[in-house]
Amino acid sequence: MQRADAHLRVPGHDAELRVVRHGHFGRPLLAFPCEGGSAADFEGRGLLDAIRPLVDAGRVTVFAVDSLDGWTWSANDVPTDERAARHGVYHAWIEQAVVPWISEQTGGGDLDLITFGPSLGAYHAVQFALQRADIATLAMGFSGNYDPTSWNSWGDLGDATYFANPTAYVPGLHGDHLEWLRSRLSVLLVVGEGPFEVTPTGSLPGTRAFAELLAQKGIRHELDVWGHDSAHDWPWWQKQLAHHLPRFV
Repeated sequence: MQRADAHLRVPGHDAELRVVRHGHFGRPLLAFPCEGGSAADFEGRGLLDAIRPLVDAGRVTVFAVDSLDGWTWSANDVPTDERAARHGVYHAWIEQAVVPWISEQTGGGDLDLITFGPSLGAYHAVQFALQRADIATLAMGFSGNYDPTSWNSWGDLGDATYFANPTAYVPGLHGDHLEWLRSRLSVLLVVGEGPFEVTPTGSLPGTRAFAELLAQKGIRHELDVWGHDSAHDWPWWQKQLAHHLPRFV
């Protein structure tokens, strides 16, 4: 399996974050880790092995990225609106550094990205695709909660939080932009009914509520709820990714 990696500077921040490529050909999949996770987690937590036949066959190339959650959404001592503004810095890193590197690695042209993530990574995957459906036409969110104001929120909320919160701005989508999203974007939401999917993560109710918002706006989506044995944990995300990804690549 071909592999490459890079450390890319975060715009407006001292950090360099890592992106790792797995594979030689196929549709690019931008993989976000769980809360506070790293680019190594996709391989280290078994997700790469779960889809290895697709990677080896040249159907998909994985680009796994570091998180910046410790400075953004997980910085609970920082007011929510400031955390949201900091999230914008991470979004800019994906947009201005990671996406061009993926384009370079794949030979240019239309990217047609899949974004993917479990837990907090599900939020990142869905939020990025909603913002950049011109390059990311499928978002796969596993065991996600899509409302940042439910994550130890405090302080006054302003525009930064609004535009970083899909549960806030999706209801207001309308007109030409909504029609364009309907024509471009597909969202796959997967969640279980087992341990930790309700408490403390809020993933099950959050996923169902967000699916209802997408339905109200006519945005193409699927909701796949697994059973009471399906936990908020890596072994289940491995199974779910292996189950769903083949039909998209």
